[in-house]
This record gives sequence, structure tokens and C-alpha cells, in this order.
Amino acid sequence: MIDIKQLSTTSDDFYARLDAMLAWESVSDEAVETTVKGILRDIRQRGDAALVELTNRFDRLDVSTMAELSLSEAQLEQALQTIPADQREALETAAERLRSYHQHQKMESWSYTEADGTLLGQQVRALDRVGLYVPGGKATYPSSVLMNAIPAQVAGVEDIIMVVPTPDGEINDMVLAAARIAGVTRVFTVGGAQAVAALAYGTETIPQVDKIVGPGNIYVATAKSMVFGRVGIDMIAGPSEILVVCDGQTDPDWIAMDLFSQAEHDEDAQSILVSPDGAFLQAVKASIEKLLPEMERKAIIETSINSRGILIEVADMDEAVEVANHIAPEHLELSVEDPQAMAGKIRHAGAIFMGRYTAEALGDYCAGPNHVLPTSRTARFSSPLGVYDFQKRSSLIMCSADGASELGKVASVLARGESLTAHARSAEYRIRK
Repeated sequence: MIDIKQLSTTSDDFYARLDAMLAWESVSDEAVETTVKGILRDIRQRGDAALVELTNRFDRLDVSTMAELSLSEAQLEQALQTIPADQREALETAAERLRSYHQHQKMESWSYTEADGTLLGQQVRALDRVGLYVPGGKATYPSSVLMNAIPAQVAGVEDIIMVVPTPDGEINDMVLAAARIAGVTRVFTVGGAQAVAALAYGTETIPQVDKIVGPGNIYVATAKSMVFGRVGIDMIAGPSEILVVCDGQTDPDWIAMDLFSQAEHDEDAQSILVSPDGAFLQAVKASIEKLLPEMERKAIIETSINSRGILIEVADMDEAVEVANHIAPEHLELSVEDPQAMAGKIRHAGAIFMGRYTAEALGDYCAGPNHVLPTSRTARFSSPLGVYDFQKRSSLIMCSADGASELGKVASVLARGESLTAHARSAEYRIRK
């Protein structure tokens, strides 16, 4: 039984009610945090020995050394050769499109020289080593491998270490094949908070990385938040979300399935439809009820739609844009007649899918842009994962004698104004008399 929430902007308390429905808090609690802290401490103190023990406990394995939890290049290549031809072709096509898109994001070093000979600029370098967390076991997320590893590879990261748990020893060949295609250099079959700790602190076998990226469960997310500062992280992601803005002229079945495409991720995922056409909103609701029984993940979709789904009626398309900017969605579909014009008015969205034919699912797999996107309204200040997340910038400053003399005068005044005499005198030594 579908009981999706319905809102109208004509209500005086519309935004208050909307904000209450958008609110999502991590389910991380004191028990989770205490467990994760203990795991982090254990890995820091005992390294490989703790990692082996925790992997045996949580993934129900019986191994005694890290060598048994390491996969060779040959094993990755074997997986690539083993998967069905259509899967390999799809992975390679998606990877090619991702590389092509992300090449455009690569930043280059730059500098300029002032009239007195002073050089200023920026030196761009790739991170040395990154860690990629990939969910494992029965979960199959080869797309996550491609989306996280390829921008790192394009950036020039030389060492991409993937960790993927294998509960009960179950290894997914498609995930390993994706790692091979994406340029992953080393793979360890470990997961959970213990894998995050190993990447953040290093062990005898797993070297410390500079940044950890990739999705995981609440223990993984909590661990990433706790090691931030020791290493970089991509983001702490909330549940997946989609906002569809439609003028009422798209097939209601298409829109219903687009809403399902995010609702099927998990019960906390959020699917929202905004339209000025009240009759169309009801038509989509009817399509939801009609199509739901066909879905493999029917129970998850139903829970998601009933608990967090929203149908929003607005006065017109301008108001639809206002609502979209307030929500700042992870995925935004503009299923309207002139999507490019509307996109120009969007200030906050992780990814914008323009037109009736552009299903969000294409962006999840093979369109080219990254599917790692800001959630929970963080698109107001965050961006999709990209090559720039795997590059860092150093400022370049080289003063000529004349430049040092003139800048020294300015620095001297400012430093003495802050009572930092050594700063002032250091600058003053270079002032020409």
C-alpha cells in the first residue's frame, strides 16, 4: 500500500514541513562509535595481527596471514578474463567514457612573472597514494570501483589500493575486473572499520594512504569521520536521493521508475517529485502503485517511498526551481521542455540530468560524470568527486631582489602591527637601503 507524502507550496508551513521530511541523521550512536574507536585503536597498536583477527571475526574467515588476504595482479586479470563478454564490454565502455570526461577536470600548474621579476604561481601534484573502499560479499558495485579509481588514475595517483571485504570467502569477479580496468594497483580482501584504520594508519602490509574514498556501511562511515585529519576523506554520505522536476508532459511510468531507481538503494533513500500539475502528480502515484509489484526490491522501495517519498505541487515552474534550490538534491532530473534554460537557474545540485530521455540511472553507470555526489543538502557547498579531489596545490613564490625590497616594506608594517618582530626583521633584512 503506497502512502506517499504530499505537499503544496500554498501551505503556510510548507518549508517547515519540507525541512522536517528532508532531515536525516546518521544512525551512528554511542555503541557504534565505541566499537569503531576500539577497532581503530587495535589496528594502530597491533597492525596486521589485529587486521587478520578482526577479518576472521567479522567476515567469518579462517586465515592466519595477510598474504591470504591479498590479491595479485594475476588474480585481477583472471577475473577480467572470466566474466561474461557483455559485462566486460560494458565495464570497458563505462571506463572509457569516465576517463574521457574526467580528463577535462585535470588541473595544471601555472605561474606568472611580475614587472620586477617576482614569480608567483601554483604547482599542482597528484596525491601519492589513495585507498578505495568497496563494499563486498554479495553486494556487487563494480561501478563504484570505476567512479572512485578512474579520477585518481587520471589525476596521476601512482598507488591506488583497494580494500573489499569477502564475507564467507565470497569474491565478486566483476568487482575485481573493474579494479583491473580502472588501474587499481593493489587489492586486500578486508573491510569494515578495520580496513579504514589500516589505510589511515598503515600496517606491516598495508601502507598508509593520503586519502580514503568510497562508500560503506555505518561502521565504515564512522571510521572515516574519525580518521579524517590523519588522512583525507571524500565525504560522509547520507542515503541516496533524487528530485524530479516535471512539467506534466512526461510518461508517468517513466517518472515512477526514476523515483524507484533511488528508492531501491535502501529504506532511507529519498525520492521527490515536483510539478505544477496536480493531476500529473496523481498519475505518477497511480504508476507507482501499478509498477511496484513488478520490482525485485519491492519491500525496500515501498518502505522508502512511504517513509521519505514526497509529491510536491508548486504554482509554476519558477517556483519549482525555488524548491529544487532549497532541497539541493544529490540527483536532479529536469524532465521539462527546455531543460537547459532551467538548468541555468539551478544553484544547488550534485548532478543535473536534463530532458525527458536522461534517466538518472545513466549517470550511475556510464554517462561519464562521477556518481559520487553530495547528499543531504550538502550540494549547497560541495561538489561531485573528481580529478581535483586527487590533486593538491602548492603556492609558488620567488621574489626578485627588487620585489623582496618592496614587499618587505609592506610585510614589516603589517608584522609590527601584529607584534611579530621576528617576522618584521626577517622581511626588513631584504629591504634595500
